[in-house]
Amino acid sequence: MLREGLAVRKRGVVCAHMNLQRTVREPSPLLPFLFSAFSEAKKTRVRQWLKYGGVQVNGRVVTRHDHELKAGDEIAIQPPKAPAREQRAPLPSGLRLLHEDDDILVIEKAAGWLTIAKDNGKGRNVYAVLMDHVRSADPRLRVWIVHRLDRDTSGLLVFAKTEEAKHTLQENWQDFEKHYLAIVEGCPPKDEGTLRSHLDESNPVHVRSAPPSEDTREAVTHYRVLKKGRGRALLELRLETGRRHQIRVQLADARCPVLGDERYGSLAQAFGVKRLALHATRLTFEHPETGEEMTFESPLPPELEKMSP
Repeated sequence: MLREGLAVRKRGVVCAHMNLQRTVREPSPLLPFLFSAFSEAKKTRVRQWLKYGGVQVNGRVVTRHDHELKAGDEIAIQPPKAPAREQRAPLPSGLRLLHEDDDILVIEKAAGWLTIAKDNGKGRNVYAVLMDHVRSADPRLRVWIVHRLDRDTSGLLVFAKTEEAKHTLQENWQDFEKHYLAIVEGCPPKDEGTLRSHLDESNPVHVRSAPPSEDTREAVTHYRVLKKGRGRALLELRLETGRRHQIRVQLADARCPVLGDERYGSLAQAFGVKRLALHATRLTFEHPETGEEMTFESPLPPELEKMSP
C-alpha cells in the first residue's frame, strides 16, 4: 500500500541567501527597480515583499509600486516572516494540513467536505475553512482554488495563497501526476490498462460518454488492479486528463462502477456502503515559486480499508 507522508526533491533556487540591499543609481518607479535589482527572485516573490511591507526605502517601509526613487536612495528588503503556526486557527475534524508556505497549502480532506460552497452557499467547505485559517494570522491573506475533489471523494487538495501561484499551478496542472485509489464493483477485464473516451460535461450533475464532437473532451485514465476478491477490486488510477467525474464515468462504462457511486450505477445500498470509495492518494507537482518537485501521499482511509477486497 502507498506510504503516508511527503517527499520533496529540490529543483529550483530559493532566494534566502541573496544580498537584500541596493543603492539606486538613477530615478525609477519602485516596482520596476525591484524587478531589475533583484532579478534572482521571481516577480511573484518581489510583489509579496512590496505588498506585505517587506520593502524599505531609506529606512521607511514603502508599499506603493509607483513610488518614485531618486539616485542615492537606499533599498533594503526584509521579507515578512510567516506567522507562527500556533497562532493559526486549528482545522476542524476531517481536514488535515500537510504543508503550508507563502505560496501554497496542501491538505487532506475526508469524504463529506465540499471543495467550495454550492451556489446556494450551503455545505461545509474547505475553501471557507482555509480562508479563516490564513486570515486568523493575517487578515490581508486569502486562498485560491487550484483544483477540486467531489464532496464524497477523500484525499489530497492543493490551494494557492497568491493569484500568481494559482495561475502557475493551473496552467501546468495537466503535466502533474495525480493518482487515485478506487474500490469498484466487479473488476476490469485486464489487470492493467488504459480507459479512453470522450465525455460530455454539459450536465455537471451527470457526465456521460459520447461520440467525439465539439461538445466533448477526451478523457484518459490509466489503471492497475492492486487486489481483487469478494466481488470487488482495489484499483490504482493515474489521470492523464482531468475531466469532471472522469474516473467515475469511465469505470461505470467498463462495468465496474466505483463502490458507493449510485449516480453511475453502483449497487451501494445492497452493500450497505455510505460513501464513494474513491480517494486522491498521491500528487506530484512543481512548486509554483521555487520550482521544487513535491510529492504528497495519503493512505486509504480506514473506512475504505474495511471495504477493500
